[in-house]
Amino acid sequence: MSKIPSHKPRVIIHGGAGNITRQNLSPELWQKHQISLLSILDSTNACLQDGHDALTAAVHAVKLFESNHMYNCGRGAVFTRTGTIELEASVMVSTGRRKRGAAVSLIKHVKHPVELAAKILRTGDENDGGGAQGHVHISGTSAEALASQWSLDLCDENYFWTRRRWQEHCRDLDRSWTISSPGHQKDVGPDGRPWQHDENDEDNEPRWNMKDYLPQGTVGCVCMDQYGSLAVATSTGGVTNKLPGRIGDTPTFGAGFWAEEWLSPVRHYDMESTQSVPSLLTGLRNPLHFLQDCLNSSDEPGSPIEDHDVHSVAMSGTGNGDSFLRLSAVRTVAALVRFSSASPSFLGPALTWMAGPGGQLQRSAGNRWGSTGEGAGGIIGIERRGSHTSVVADFNCGGMFRAWLDRYGGRHCKVFHEDF
Repeated sequence: MSKIPSHKPRVIIHGGAGNITRQNLSPELWQKHQISLLSILDSTNACLQDGHDALTAAVHAVKLFESNHMYNCGRGAVFTRTGTIELEASVMVSTGRRKRGAAVSLIKHVKHPVELAAKILRTGDENDGGGAQGHVHISGTSAEALASQWSLDLCDENYFWTRRRWQEHCRDLDRSWTISSPGHQKDVGPDGRPWQHDENDEDNEPRWNMKDYLPQGTVGCVCMDQYGSLAVATSTGGVTNKLPGRIGDTPTFGAGFWAEEWLSPVRHYDMESTQSVPSLLTGLRNPLHFLQDCLNSSDEPGSPIEDHDVHSVAMSGTGNGDSFLRLSAVRTVAALVRFSSASPSFLGPALTWMAGPGGQLQRSAGNRWGSTGEGAGGIIGIERRGSHTSVVADFNCGGMFRAWLDRYGGRHCKVFHEDF
């Protein structure tokens, strides 16, 4: 039986979060980000309006980010400490796929890592996983061999070179490089050969002025299609001058991305206008109360389906990946919504509890908050309860590049909590 379209598609995207201020983000630079973000938003919405599923639309959005040198993914990715490229990407759906999600890491020669992750997810419905077996996270040469087998777009590592990122790489090494280190020459790769790039390529000009903000976090998209299914896609180059082999939150299930669906008791509410749920937050402050909420959950097998609605959430995180990893950040948020018996428990307040100002991410940095970058970040997400849908986002740092469609189809684009 074919599905019947019954939902208005929704979409939210982000281009990274970090120490963004009015001093390092000029009006001219913000205008460029606005144009890019709204263009990606419009293109993704058109994909959904054309009837494509949420996974296809989310991957479409992130591929556009990966082709845009302004963001830390694909063409604009940061370099490792040794001057190499190591990309990461992931996808996940709330329902409809055997594997539910897939991720890739340590990618150097695949033009669109998110497309590779999506292919692993889609072929997971085949008995042998299309060659990926039952695996949901594949890295390095094995992942790239699958990309070649599946005829995905491959490229030389030089494709990812941009002047601004190379300048950033060299500048930071000058600050931390030791006397015993070999040092780096201008525009020379880790093997001693010069990076092959087109001096006339507008993507590599003008040079970075060392003042303008360069996006540091993961990019991501969360979508809901006309059938009510949710999907999330993420991609990143990681942390500037990270150690080679470092794996972040972007390809780690539950840390930087998550999507799931379940049945919950039918309630009547207006989710998008709800700003806070004191009963939920009070419970979260008392672990014993929260544990009791989980144990007393009324979501038991055998409950009449007619008394329950489909409840689903999907999220993408961005920021200090190691902090997201230590907290299993986005899966923790989803668990608060699913297993707390607070009536009702919404995604928005739970997300703010984790990623908002003073939240768990910030608290995880302890007395290092504000000096090391630890704990900084944000999360975007979509929540669906039956026919009700909300788009949410929050962050604890200077800003987060984001754009979304409201319930009426209105376009929004912001970087700070307040308007620019």
